[in-house]
Amino acid sequence: MTGERRSGDQPTRHVVVMGVSGAGKTTVARGISAATGLEFAEADEFHSPESVARMRSGVPLDDATRWPWLRDVAAWVAERGAEGRSTVLACSALKRSYRDVLRQGPLRVDFVHLDGPAEVIRARMARREGHYMPASLLESQLATLEPAEPDESVLVLDVSLSPQALVAAAVSGLGLPVSAGLGER
Repeated sequence: MTGERRSGDQPTRHVVVMGVSGAGKTTVARGISAATGLEFAEADEFHSPESVARMRSGVPLDDATRWPWLRDVAAWVAERGAEGRSTVLACSALKRSYRDVLRQGPLRVDFVHLDGPAEVIRARMARREGHYMPASLLESQLATLEPAEPDESVLVLDVSLSPQALVAAAVSGLGLPVSAGLGER
């Protein structure tokens, strides 16, 4: 089964825009949402206050702190799918095992990996305001990142492209319908 259905509707679609911090996940996921009407969520908002404090202080999360967070994010996607709503999520999803958690269940989940040179990402992080993830954690994220395996549905895009070009490439590459009236999600 590739997705939940409401009577007469197409299967729901669920997209995770993934990559290291500073790659542009939130910007691209919001752009996909605006273009398609898919419901947007920022996975960072699912972190516990303790995890946020830990990252803010420059300490990377370990798997023990990531598993409950990933399960909460996956539950959010599954709940929307059960309601017949499609979603787009900004989530690091750095390891195959993390992506597997997000893929659990009957829903189809596609990934868009924003990938590129560390210098480009580091420069973006330096310009970013108000985010708790310090640039010092970029190296730990790059070390954690596991490239997609051939059996995963992952569209890899170059972070050097403009946000508009990344959104267009993601929508086209995943075959997402562009929404004329964004009221119906």
